[in-house]
Amino acid sequence: MISGETPSRDRRISIIFPFHRGEKNLPILVERLYAMIQAEHLNCEIIAVNDGSHDRGPAIAREFAAHNLRFKVINFKVNAGQTAALRAGIDYATGDILVPMDSDLENDPRDIPRLLAKLDEGYDVVSGWRQARWKDKVLTRKIPSMLANKLISTITGVPLHDYGCTLKAYRREAIEGVPLYGEMHRFIPAYAAWQGARVTEIPVSYERRRFGKSNYGIGRTFKVLLDLLLIRFLDRYMDRPIHFFGGIGFILFAFGLFTGTLAIALRLFWHLHFVETPLPVVTALFIITGLNFLVMGILSEMLMRVYYESRGAKQYQVKDTINLE
Repeated sequence: MISGETPSRDRRISIIFPFHRGEKNLPILVERLYAMIQAEHLNCEIIAVNDGSHDRGPAIAREFAAHNLRFKVINFKVNAGQTAALRAGIDYATGDILVPMDSDLENDPRDIPRLLAKLDEGYDVVSGWRQARWKDKVLTRKIPSMLANKLISTITGVPLHDYGCTLKAYRREAIEGVPLYGEMHRFIPAYAAWQGARVTEIPVSYERRRFGKSNYGIGRTFKVLLDLLLIRFLDRYMDRPIHFFGGIGFILFAFGLFTGTLAIALRLFWHLHFVETPLPVVTALFIITGLNFLVMGILSEMLMRVYYESRGAKQYQVKDTINLE
């Protein structure tokens, strides 16, 4: 921990959870949260984000808020998804440390003090790892989950065993400015690490959900991977898109030159007419597509400059300064 920094349990903590059709889960979860907060003497606020529920969940949350000013509720007009709900909770949170979690009772609030203790060792992000999950579904869920997490760790360069675990602890400065769209909430640790944050993980408890069923299936994996590619692109090429599109364009253009040269060689030395091979068509396709990618790179560069200049945004982030006002 940085010298002189206040331990996490003495700082204000924001616990954030979205809920949708949570009328049965909410009372149990809030009771567990209150018990943990009282036992650990934490300075906490609880932010419940109603993601467009139409059951008694919003009324139950409103009742909790009426009896406790530190229990806060954000109501969405329509269902917007878990990532949007977490984004709203983060935007409205006032804590120095943010702790998102699920509302389906799969996460145990008693793990939160352990996450905070790990933060105090000098980390900026502590991610939960549900080791006991899918023990009874090794082939259909556990192995695919392990492979998916391994792939994500390889692509991001941030090795975690359980990117899908919502229960995490973040220092506010590590999470501010993180773009959240689609299913990107699970990639916050990776994005924070790319910005210089120290990331680690600890095993956490896992309890089967009592009510309802998960909305997440194997089919969602493809959407998650697409979001992963997008956030990786935004991190590496947001301020230099010409390197991405131009690189692909040059590769395609080189393939076009190769196939065109091969077609000419076949015509000159083997007397094979152009119409007898698909090489001329392939050459035209590669060259035209390569030129299109180069043009896309140039247009993206223009859009990037408009984006930065119109917003007054900077391409760098200052951690601190000395003797500057």
